[in-house]
Amino acid sequence: MDKHEWYLVPEPAEEGKVEKRTVGGKSICLILSDKQLYATGAKCPHAGADLSRGWCEAGKLVCPYHRHKFDIVTGKGDPDQGNYIRTYPVKKEDNRWYVGIPKSWWAGWF
Repeated sequence: MDKHEWYLVPEPAEEGKVEKRTVGGKSICLILSDKQLYATGAKCPHAGADLSRGWCEAGKLVCPYHRHKFDIVTGKGDPDQGNYIRTYPVKKEDNRWYVGIPKSWWAGWF
């Protein structure tokens, strides 16, 4: 049983550009890097900045305010930061991108 609901998302128009979308009720950042799509949380854990206003460099999403950097694959912040952002699974089927949002454990109750 899949633990995710899969949502169709548009491919970002530019390589390396960060685009904010609402997917399954979550604000996420979509980043196209080396023809692979990545999906992360859109809020910086350090000071709450909107990460979609940042940029991607060397596989890291850079916060526009305090320059905290987060790996777009794992969500881990640089070692001296001690923080992380959420990442979401992504898959491509029939030339379309999908982002997996975890199903609520409440879903089975109603």
